[in-house]
Amino acid sequence: MNARPKSRRRVLVSVAGVAVVSLGVGVAAGSRISSPEDAAAKTAPPKASQITVPVAKKALSSKAVGRGDASFDGAVNIRVETSGLQTPPVVTGKVPAVGSTITEGKALLEITGRPVIGLAGVLPMYRSLSPGSKGPDVLQLEQTLDRLGLDPGTVDDEYDLDTSAAVERLYDNAGYDAPEADKQLTQEVDAAKKQVDAAKKALRQAQAQLKAAKDAKAKDTSVQQGAVDDAEANLADAQDARSEAEFKAGTPLPVSEVVYVKTLPRRVDDVKVERGGTVNGVVMSASGASLVVTLKVDAETAQRLKAGMAASLDLDGTAIPAKVRRVTKNGSQYDVVVGPNSLTASQLALLRDANVRVTIPVKSTAGKVLAVPLAALSSGSDGSSRVEVLRNGQVDLVPVTVGLSADGFAQVTPKGDAKLSEGDQVVVGK
Repeated sequence: MNARPKSRRRVLVSVAGVAVVSLGVGVAAGSRISSPEDAAAKTAPPKASQITVPVAKKALSSKAVGRGDASFDGAVNIRVETSGLQTPPVVTGKVPAVGSTITEGKALLEITGRPVIGLAGVLPMYRSLSPGSKGPDVLQLEQTLDRLGLDPGTVDDEYDLDTSAAVERLYDNAGYDAPEADKQLTQEVDAAKKQVDAAKKALRQAQAQLKAAKDAKAKDTSVQQGAVDDAEANLADAQDARSEAEFKAGTPLPVSEVVYVKTLPRRVDDVKVERGGTVNGVVMSASGASLVVTLKVDAETAQRLKAGMAASLDLDGTAIPAKVRRVTKNGSQYDVVVGPNSLTASQLALLRDANVRVTIPVKSTAGKVLAVPLAALSSGSDGSSRVEVLRNGQVDLVPVTVGLSADGFAQVTPKGDAKLSEGDQVVVGK
C-alpha cells in the first residue's frame, strides 16, 4: 500500500524537473532569437553628435614665415674711368683688402698717385667737371657735397666757384691736395693779371696828365679827361677778363678721381687690381657693408609686405630684431630683403652665409579678442558669416563679423543683439 504513493511522487518530481529544464532552455533559446529589424538596429552606427570647441579669447597675429640665405647686401662692380689720364693708369696705392669697408668721401684706390674718391650716387662719372660745366651730373655732385656738409653754395646744375671751393674741401677731408686746373688756364689767369696791372698803370698815367693840365690851368682838359675815361674802361675790361680767367681756372673734378656707387658704405668682396698693375675695367666688386637675409615669397604674400615692417631672424634659437629693407620682383617670385637692426661680432660670424628662419608679423589684433577655429565658420544664404553655438542641447546660429585670421583661428564679433562669449561651445564638425 505504501509503495505506490512513493512511486507516484517520484514521477511527479521527475516531470516537474524536466519542465523546469525545458523552460530554461526555451528562455535561453528565446533570448537568442531576434527579428531582422532588431538585428539592424543593434548593428547600425551610433547617432551622429556635434563636435564642439570652446570660444577662446586670445591675441591673434598674422605673419609671413620662411627661410632665407644671409649675404652682404647688393653686390656691384666698381669701374674707374681713366680715359682722361695723360699717363698709363698705374695703381700706386690704397689697394683695399677683401672685407674692408668703402666709406663715402674717402679714397678707395690710388691711380698715378691721385685718389679715387667714392661718393654715393646713381649717375656714373662720365666726364671731367670744371667751372662752367652744366648738367645733371653737376646737380648730383652738388647734392652730394651739400649732404656731406661741404657747402657748395646754391645747389643747382651749374659748376661755379662755390662748387670749386666745396670740391677743395672734399679733397682736404680725404687727405689729398685738390686737383689743379689745366696749365693753359692758369697761364691765362697770369696773363689776365698782367693786363690788369698794365691797365692800372695806364690809368694812373692818364690821371696824372689830367691833374697836371688842371694845375696848369689849361682852358681845355677834354683830351686828358678822355684818356682817363678810356683808361678806366680798359681797366674794367681787364678786371672782367681776369675774373673770367680765374673762374675757368677754378678747382676741377677729373673723371678719373671720383666713382659713384648707388649706396655707401659697402664691403669689398673682391679686388681685381694690385699695386704696380694697370687699371683695365672693373677694379673691385663690393656689396653692402651690412648683412641681410633674402627669402623668396609668392605674389600673394608679397602684397602684404612692405619696406619698414618689423621682422625677426632665428639665429640658433635667439630672435634677432630686424626690418624689411625692400620687396622686389624676381621672375615668378618676389625677393624680400630683411636686415638685422644690429649684430654683435659673434652674431655676425654665425649669420655670415647662413640659412635662417625669418618671421615677419603682418598684422595683429589690439590685445585679446574672441576667436574660433576657421572650421567653425559657415556662410548664410546672403553670404554673411555665422557660427553654430550649442546651448542646452540646441544649436543656435550666431551671426558674426570676421576679423583677422591667423594660425587656424579667426577673430569674430557677434552682430547686433547676438550673444557670443568666451567658453561658448561652437560646432566644428559632426
